Amino acid sequence: MQIEKIVKESFAVIGKEGSTADGDGFIEKLWEDANSHYGQIAHLTKKDESGNPAGIWGAMSDFTRSFLPWDDFRNGLYLAGAECTDGAQAPDGWVKWVIPGYEYLRVENDGENAFSETLQYMKDNGVGLVGAVHEFTCPQTGKNYLLFPIKKL
Repeated sequence: MQIEKIVKESFAVIGKEGSTADGDGFIEKLWEDANSHYGQIAHLTKKDESGNPAGIWGAMSDFTRSFLPWDDFRNGLYLAGAECTDGAQAPDGWVKWVIPGYEYLRVENDGENAFSETLQYMKDNGVGLVGAVHEFTCPQTGKNYLLFPIKKL
């Protein structure tokens, strides 16, 4: 498992929002909804130098929308969406979150143990979690990452 520190300033994501209260499989349903209606927000997404979306996010927050970790890592909010321009307005049926800037530990999400192994690494090294963990998919490489916020900017 390779862990690297990165810094990401505050950014916005427009997506489909749900919560663990919606029941089993709610994240998959959100992604299905977001992907099948992506054309509604494509013009709002940030683009890289090649015109590809800058990032696809599975953003998370506690129920207070303070971007704190999920309660017991089991209960909270999830936003399936794409990074968008700061001034973008979410169309009807979509939600916009502005995620604060953090220093993160970034880990490739290449197996079912990446989350728990990273939490153990943090515990072993005295590193605290200061916010909700986010999922990030790099459109250029297709790689999936977990971002563990360790310091608020």
